[in-house]
Amino acid sequence: MDRTPAAATADAFLDQALLEEAAKKSGLLWVRADGQEQARPLWHAWHDGAVVVVGGGAEQPLHGLTPGAGAVVTVRSKDKGGRLTGWRARVVEPAPDSEAWRGAVEELKGKRLNAPDTDAIAGRWARECRVLRLEPAGPLTEHPGAMPDGSHAAEPMPTPVTTRRPIPAGLPKLLFKRR
Repeated sequence: MDRTPAAATADAFLDQALLEEAAKKSGLLWVRADGQEQARPLWHAWHDGAVVVVGGGAEQPLHGLTPGAGAVVTVRSKDKGGRLTGWRARVVEPAPDSEAWRGAVEELKGKRLNAPDTDAIAGRWARECRVLRLEPAGPLTEHPGAMPDGSHAAEPMPTPVTTRRPIPAGLPKLLFKRR
């Protein structure tokens, strides 16, 4: 079935609205940098049409996110915690103290919980950290009605530790006898 240009425009508008609302409401998203095998959780803010993150120094690690490269971003639903949407992103690093950098920092400051230096956080981020923009690049790769079939669950690390074994058959009798 061929879609009309008007239908394609409406779909793109709805996709952008979903992306923006999901990113604004979720406090955590999963990001997998190109070349990395595993997605990592990052706290973020939404600013000026992109997700902004801060990392390095005493802040969260940014695991392979480099300016000019790409990444895959997955946003979870705030109420259910499950996957809501995903998209490809272009990683951009605004110059420290530029207008784009200052705007991103203002948004991020409000989301940063328990900062040891709330009043001087922008200066510390300029010295020690990187502020990155994850700009949407292309249509959504995941959205309600078009989600992947796989679980995307990470395999647990091998360990000699075992889970709890079933309770002994006689234990309920011992417990209920005391009442």
